[in-house]
Amino acid sequence: PYHYALPTDGSPFGVTTEVAATPWNPHTQLLRIGIKASDRAVAQLAPANLVFLVDVSGSMDRREGLPLVKSTLKLLVDQLRDQDRVSLVVYAGESRVVLKPTSGRDKVKIRNAIDQLTAGGSTAGASGIELAYQMAREGFIDKGINRILLATDGDFNVGISDFDSLKQMAVEQRKSGVSLTTLGFGVDNYNEHLMEQLADAGDGNYAYIDNLREARKVLVDQLSSTLAVVARDVKLQVEFNPAQVSEYRLLGYENRALKREDFNNDKVDAGEIGAGHTVTALYEIVPKGEKGWLEPLRYTTVPVAGDKSAELAMLRVRYKPAAGGASQLIERPISQEPTKASDDLRFAAAVAAFAQQLKGDGRYTGSMSLQDTAALARSARGDDPFGLRNEFV
Repeated sequence: PYHYALPTDGSPFGVTTEVAATPWNPHTQLLRIGIKASDRAVAQLAPANLVFLVDVSGSMDRREGLPLVKSTLKLLVDQLRDQDRVSLVVYAGESRVVLKPTSGRDKVKIRNAIDQLTAGGSTAGASGIELAYQMAREGFIDKGINRILLATDGDFNVGISDFDSLKQMAVEQRKSGVSLTTLGFGVDNYNEHLMEQLADAGDGNYAYIDNLREARKVLVDQLSSTLAVVARDVKLQVEFNPAQVSEYRLLGYENRALKREDFNNDKVDAGEIGAGHTVTALYEIVPKGEKGWLEPLRYTTVPVAGDKSAELAMLRVRYKPAAGGASQLIERPISQEPTKASDDLRFAAAVAAFAQQLKGDGRYTGSMSLQDTAALARSARGDDPFGLRNEFV
């Protein structure tokens, strides 16, 4: 929901940075880093071989489960081109192929296959995934997009019980050119961590869909981002200047943290970024001389060279080209002074504050109440073409 500039220098990424006061702490500032991948129209995408893998177990038998999945998949069917292919696999007590690889021109046939899906039984996710990969190999398109879209509430209670084995299967299959996207539905048994980690292992992406508006965003408005990868193993590192910043903390991303030495290690897997995709990182920083969260150091840090002392931080982005090859590095110093916060930064701050309040972590948000957070979000809605900010409020 943020407005970041597209790259203009031939790089796969555009980088936006902003520094402003923190709404919950008068002694700190927020640094917002925005990454925007190069975009492309759906018509420019390579031919796609898509396998819909649908959980039809009993836990999906609710309005926000299988009925929403069926409506969601039909939105994607409307976007198919003649050169695309679609298969449909379901899993519950057993797995079966509902539709073998079918041309995108046969939309009526594909919709009819989706319409016949019904829910019932326990969940055997692993065997379903194996069958989906088999269909992906049968319909494989050389130099095309070969992707499994797994739609489930994440309740894998039968089959391969070892999650590491499930992830390893996705890792092995991606080497053959078949990636895995996970689409989460439902709330009761939902396992977001499992879904996100499985998509990471499968070189795909993850989205949670709770209504048709979100489905349209993921599979229509942002279809290129969902299907087309522009960079792989994308890593972001920020080095703060001790002459300007005494303390800092990254808000969120707890399950995506990397060791410092892993940043330059091309063998360490990281996330993929799709066409037009955006990534936002928020750091709360304590400027030099301001009150922080820790006890003051007895000994000062080594002085920074004069020509670099005005820099706030150095941003580094490492990535591998989508077509393969060695990793590339983008470096950009961050030097701007704090400004009046944009709607983008203020809304991001409201989301971050709400997340911390849900965790009950008042150590950082201080006296900022839920009402304060809601008021901040409402005042920062700004240009909201998909209604995402309004939905959050």
